[in-house]
Amino acid sequence: MVNGIILFDFNRGSTTENWNVINDVVMGGRSEADFSLNSEGYGVFSGQVSLENYGGFSSVRYRFESIDVIKYEKVVLKLKGDGKRYQFRLKSDLNNAHSYVKYFQTSGEWETIEIDFEDMFPQFRGRVLDMPNFSGEKMCEVAFLIANKKAEKFRLEIDKISLR
Repeated sequence: MVNGIILFDFNRGSTTENWNVINDVVMGGRSEADFSLNSEGYGVFSGQVSLENYGGFSSVRYRFESIDVIKYEKVVLKLKGDGKRYQFRLKSDLNNAHSYVKYFQTSGEWETIEIDFEDMFPQFRGRVLDMPNFSGEKMCEVAFLIANKKAEKFRLEIDKISLR
């Protein structure tokens, strides 16, 4: 394993231009969310998950040119949640419909969460697929998703996403 690399480091000069919110409205749901920078320069993913019209999720994703991640073992997230459970998701190829997923619980405080590549399982539309876990070779997208099967407000502040 080599020294880590930073995928995204939020600060007051950051742009959210390549971060896209995708809610259940793509399937008829009514959840609402926003992604912006706060005054401290952190990325803030916040909103309201609604269960109306069979909805129930909100996500934000960041796509980038595919990178070789074979030298790394894990994703390291520095963030502050609201005590709720979220999913960290990644894609190895934009042509794949599935993502690799790992759930994490937030504490309400600033924390560092480490997610081993080998623990990230393939999932498509909420269903776990009968495929191997993430191979840790290529990466081209990272995302955060909330879908706890209940209507709820949420707020996730993100400082840094890196690989180690």
